[in-house]
Amino acid sequence: MLSVDLGPVVERLRASGCVFAEDEAEIIASTAPDVAALTAMVDKRVAGQPLEYVVGWASFRGLRILVEPGVFIPRRRTEFLVSEALRVTSPGAVVVDLGCGSGALGAAVAAERDVSLVAADVEVAAVRCARRNLPGRAVYQGDLYAALPSGLRGRIEVLLSNVPYVPTDEIRLLPPEARLYEPQVTLDGGPDGLATLRRVVAGTAEWLAPGGHLFVEMSDQQAPVAQAVMAEYGLVAEIVTDDDLGANVVHGIKPGAEPAAGTPAG
Repeated sequence: MLSVDLGPVVERLRASGCVFAEDEAEIIASTAPDVAALTAMVDKRVAGQPLEYVVGWASFRGLRILVEPGVFIPRRRTEFLVSEALRVTSPGAVVVDLGCGSGALGAAVAAERDVSLVAADVEVAAVRCARRNLPGRAVYQGDLYAALPSGLRGRIEVLLSNVPYVPTDEIRLLPPEARLYEPQVTLDGGPDGLATLRRVVAGTAEWLAPGGHLFVEMSDQQAPVAQAVMAEYGLVAEIVTDDDLGANVVHGIKPGAEPAAGTPAG
């Protein structure tokens, strides 16, 4: 960390509306290579840019995930999705992070399990970023399953898909940091927020292995609808919640024999 007086930085950040000004000042100072860069970073943050874009990384399950403008910033609540996925992910499992954004979910799973990981996203910037966060892993560019190698059909044991789920008319209600800076395609889930979710679920019959798992994140109101969508497509679905994180995960299982590498891992 730079050896500088952070008092003026904290005051500038607090005056601009940063609730956790002290913490943000320390994060910026720990990232900036010199005083000139520190000043430039603070200017960007005061102007309203998300802290993660300013410093170029986001903290996610103890990992430093590289992010850049144009790429969805991983949220802390989504750590719960990873926790739930890890419960059923054994070493050697075929894991796909579909609509991966920065690749945070796949990176977090791979940090704790030796898995066969593939990631994909439709956005070029996201793919570029995910490849930096997932060195040595296959990251494909394309629309959902169309991006994946055909050899994965019927072999995916754990499918992570943190799809956009904000209803189109509610995007205007999001905090400015998300609404003004993150790409709308990473937020907009269509009229009811479930448009992309339905497309992901529709493909599970073809792409999931028998006994394979799908994990998605949803709001309180949408989770029961997402559960019903999964049931409609033949998945056995449940809703799990973490009140501390304010997180809801809908977990679907494709009926059939449990994959050898997909049994609960404790």
